[in-house]
Amino acid sequence: MINQLSWKVGGQQGEGIESTGEIFSIALNRLGYYLYGYRHFSSRIKGGHTNNKIRVSTTQVRSISDDLDILVAFDQETIDVNYHELRQGGVVIADAKFKPTIPEDGKAILYSVPFTEIASELGTSLMKNMVAVGASSAILDLDAESFREVVQEIFGRKGESIVEKNMEAIRAGVQFIKDQGESVETMQLEKADGKKRLFMIGNDAIALGAIAAGSRFMPAYPITPASEIMEYLIKKLPKFGGTVIQTEDEIAACTMAIGANYAGVRTLTASAGPGLSLMMEAIGLSGMTETPLVVVDTQRGGPSTGLPTKIEQSDLMAMIYGTHGEIPKVVMAPSTVQEAFYDTIEAFNIAEEYQVPVILLTDLQLSLGKQSVEPLDYSNIEIRRGKLVTDDIPATEDKAYFKRYEVTEDGISPRVLPGTKNGIHHVTGVEHEQTGKPSEVAANRQSQMDKRLRKLDNLTFNTPVYVNAKYENPDVLIVGFNSTRGTIEEAIERLELDGITANHAQVRLIHPFPTDEIAPLVKAAKKVIVVEYNATGQLASILKMNVGNHEKISSILKYDGDPFLPKEIHTKCKELL
Repeated sequence: MINQLSWKVGGQQGEGIESTGEIFSIALNRLGYYLYGYRHFSSRIKGGHTNNKIRVSTTQVRSISDDLDILVAFDQETIDVNYHELRQGGVVIADAKFKPTIPEDGKAILYSVPFTEIASELGTSLMKNMVAVGASSAILDLDAESFREVVQEIFGRKGESIVEKNMEAIRAGVQFIKDQGESVETMQLEKADGKKRLFMIGNDAIALGAIAAGSRFMPAYPITPASEIMEYLIKKLPKFGGTVIQTEDEIAACTMAIGANYAGVRTLTASAGPGLSLMMEAIGLSGMTETPLVVVDTQRGGPSTGLPTKIEQSDLMAMIYGTHGEIPKVVMAPSTVQEAFYDTIEAFNIAEEYQVPVILLTDLQLSLGKQSVEPLDYSNIEIRRGKLVTDDIPATEDKAYFKRYEVTEDGISPRVLPGTKNGIHHVTGVEHEQTGKPSEVAANRQSQMDKRLRKLDNLTFNTPVYVNAKYENPDVLIVGFNSTRGTIEEAIERLELDGITANHAQVRLIHPFPTDEIAPLVKAAKKVIVVEYNATGQLASILKMNVGNHEKISSILKYDGDPFLPKEIHTKCKELL
């Protein structure tokens, strides 16, 4: 028996590859296994190679594995592209229709299974993916009935006969493998704990977090890899009295979000790098008018259209410094699906408490990678709206306008919603005095700038850095952000087996940078290695700017569009030490 394995299905996009992976992984999740999935897909709507790699384990996993145990292939390209990942003794399950071949290196066993033929005999070739699921379950020695609940959920609306046809296809796949006799190499997993866990992508967690935070409106323009946030909320927000509007572009989405927040409705918008570039002027408007705003940036390969379906973390500097002029801004970076949920809620609270734009920074791997998630805790959710005046305001003798931009010690002014009695004030994107009336007086300009910029002097964020520091003076401190967390954790386990002591810091608050939390960790380590998906070491530069210690900071960078493997970080850390 084994306690974990890696399974991958591949073929041409639009061929049912995604549904094959979904059915396989959801069923195993229901059995209580921990899963982590990463989908490689083309930027085309249909066609082009795609695959879904899923890691199954009896313990928590947060990264894809170095190697591969089972490869399910719907075409020869899948074998050609992915065969190198197979471990010694791995298995290839391929559709007999394309006459599959594998290298004669003795590394893997090939089972040529007539997916398409079996499915056609059962009524339609579309069920070939179910035959593949059945063949996979036979290798894992799983009962075909393990998949019934998932098949019922997916196909139940089409009628019981369709459900039974798909179950028949799964059973046929199981039987074909069993008919191969004693030559079949099974990979039986240890029994899971049977506990119920969520199985979701980061984008779904963000959308769910927005609902839990009280958001009831989302204007957005579709873009990979952010669209799932919009799609989730299109289905769910109406149930809570909210709505989603697909705007004509990202500029409209951001300005509409600012308007809705000004009116008192918690609102977010979401996009990727190209869309955020278009939003920058509007984000500056949020800063100048001190209107709360939450924007999600799901990073992908750039520049321009770049690699729209591949992982990269190259928006970091742009999110901090992209707007013209100087405004207070918060940039957060969750590193797990759970953190994506809770940090979304906190983003809304911070946006309203400090009356600033908050950018929730994720990356493609975190946004679209699907993983097991422990049940979320809704009991501790709190909604903090800051200095929002909810009662009528007493009239002044001179009937003066409300001081919406009043100069205060903490830099945060009282805020009113439109229609509040005696709360009338100017709102404009130009510099203004305390009532919002435009002003270019030098002293006023300096006073208002200073007021805005001191807002974040006392920003509180519960966990600005995730820290795993077991050693007082480690050989190395490894620093990352967003989806690199799980891969770094595995690399550290391997370094410890080599006798190398390693601490880990995952930065969750990028700006303002948590210097007080990071500096002692950097000082204590003999070497600091920053792991990130870009070519210029953006997080490393920010670390040097805020903490110093340039001489001990090195980088491990990847920008080819593929995710880090634990062995890559492990090997490169040893080279740098």
